Amino acid sequence: MSDQQTGSDQRLEIVLAWTVVGIPFAYGIYNSVKAALDLFTG
Repeated sequence: MSDQQTGSDQRLEIVLAWTVVGIPFAYGIYNSVKAALDLFTG
């Protein structure tokens, strides 16, 4: 396997890892902001 192939494999793993972590994180932030707005705006 070449170095370029290894680099692209690592890049794919990084993107997948950030996606797996980022989507639930973004959903949690969204729900927190939504709840805070409901709390302060009535």
